[in-house]
Amino acid sequence: MFQQIERRPPDPILGLSAAYKKDSNPNKIDLGVGVYKDESGNTPVVSAIKKAEQLLWNSEDSKSYIAQAGPEGFLSETALMILGKDSASLSDKRACSVLAPGGSGALRVIAEFVSKNFPNTKTWVSSPTWANHVPLLSSAGLVLQEYPYYNYETHEIQFEQMMDTLKQAGKGDLVLLHGCCHNPCGGDLSQEQWQAVAEAAEKQGFTPFIDLAYQGLGDGLEEDVSGLRLLAERLPELLIASSCSKNFGLYRERTGAVTLVGETAEQVSASQSQILSTARQIYSMPPSHGAALVEIVLRDAQLKTEWLNELTEMRDRINGLRRELVSKLKEAGVDADFSFIEREKGMFSFLGLSVEQVQKLISDYSVYLVNSSRINVAGINKANIDYLVDAIARVL
Repeated sequence: MFQQIERRPPDPILGLSAAYKKDSNPNKIDLGVGVYKDESGNTPVVSAIKKAEQLLWNSEDSKSYIAQAGPEGFLSETALMILGKDSASLSDKRACSVLAPGGSGALRVIAEFVSKNFPNTKTWVSSPTWANHVPLLSSAGLVLQEYPYYNYETHEIQFEQMMDTLKQAGKGDLVLLHGCCHNPCGGDLSQEQWQAVAEAAEKQGFTPFIDLAYQGLGDGLEEDVSGLRLLAERLPELLIASSCSKNFGLYRERTGAVTLVGETAEQVSASQSQILSTARQIYSMPPSHGAALVEIVLRDAQLKTEWLNELTEMRDRINGLRRELVSKLKEAGVDADFSFIEREKGMFSFLGLSVEQVQKLISDYSVYLVNSSRINVAGINKANIDYLVDAIARVL
């Protein structure tokens, strides 16, 4: 059976990580894999999560299956964090959430749910978008179309072109939007632009599909979902895939959620039953550990404050690195204008380098980044920023 199996090439980003680990250069820098790193280059366990683990260790008395939808406390707290305490969809029971194995699992469950109930649904995705969106969604049966989003030359969102293209999106279509901290470009919609998207959805009837992977790492926990909440207030339907990997540091625990907003409580209840059926067919029962930790943190006032403080430190560090990188590149006499990096949000930005220049950074300076020149800003620290700036300056 296996004689005809062909070896697939390694994932571009995961392959970079493997090459980085083998590199013996003491000055090597990993700007590829999208995980938060502290000043020491480590991805730490969030202190509030560490304390929640101890509480869970002391109180958990069974490893039996949990409810298929997930722990009720996790689901209600997650929906509240995303939609807000004043959400009419929550008070009217027009929203439901289901625990999923990470943000990617949430995306896949939504894709399978939509594909099963609405075959050949057209889904509009931004160009560029997260590299795994295309294979993850298309392999579930969704038909993908691109809309322009980012101008590589001006490093700005092509909003007029985006909206012109989305005039083709109609009832029964999904439009995939990054809730905040766009991966890979870091360019986020303004509130006025979210308003325009809401008006187009109202007029044309398409359903927004929000990938919310970085809530709290842009401008703030509440600020980062202001656009999403505007859509939830104005539109009858919304699909959201959220992740706890970045803001809670639960990468390996694979903790995410599917949240659906519908027009009536009855429609939402029916939709949730179909989502649960879809999940049952994919992975049967959900994981528990990460969701239990999130529930403990969000329901304990002291731990929640501690987590919010640490999230603020992470966000401030990333934004500070953006400013410092721009400043040091200017001080190094680099002619190119990198000020756009300071205006962008979250962990990612494009440097605007060619593939040849990227490859030179890797081969000559052991600075690892993907060919698109997307960098993980959190991979920079005070110990390596001068070396990075010098390497970029030499390559340019």
